Amino acid sequence: MSETSDANLPEPWLRGTLTEVNPVIRAVLHALELAEEDIWKWCHPLTLDQLNRAAGGVAPVAFHLRHIARSLDRLLTYAEGGQLNDEQWEARRGEAKDASSREEVFEELSAAIERSKKRLVALQVVDFAAERAVGTKRLPTTAGGLVVHIADHTQRHAGQAITTAKIVGPQ
Repeated sequence: MSETSDANLPEPWLRGTLTEVNPVIRAVLHALELAEEDIWKWCHPLTLDQLNRAAGGVAPVAFHLRHIARSLDRLLTYAEGGQLNDEQWEARRGEAKDASSREEVFEELSAAIERSKKRLVALQVVDFAAERAVGTKRLPTTAGGLVVHIADHTQRHAGQAITTAKIVGPQ
């Protein structure tokens, strides 16, 4: 993501892009693009202190950005039919720690979104009704349910990050 994003563009889903991609996957890709653009606009200007600040009892912006990045990897692993490895579980446990560098937070998020886009495109050939299992309890869902949840979950945490950024950021 760059600071030169055109603020006059319509939201990604209205730009007529990714027409070669399955419509469900396309919608998820557009949701990721919108989340990244909105996060860049509202959260990127924050200082490291502001990224780590928990205001009003809510999680800090840095938590939400790391959580988006790392949950994308986890949800895609499940959608691909896998289960989480020790490294993914360890990354999950580290989401709540204070960020030590604002650059690392944004680089992790951008890299995760780029990797996720490629993995989502590869999922075009997956049967969305295929059964999948989530977590240590192996809760039942489908590949399609996970794909849609990727968009829903990412947008939810992007919104929380942006709201918190407006509270802790420059007035």
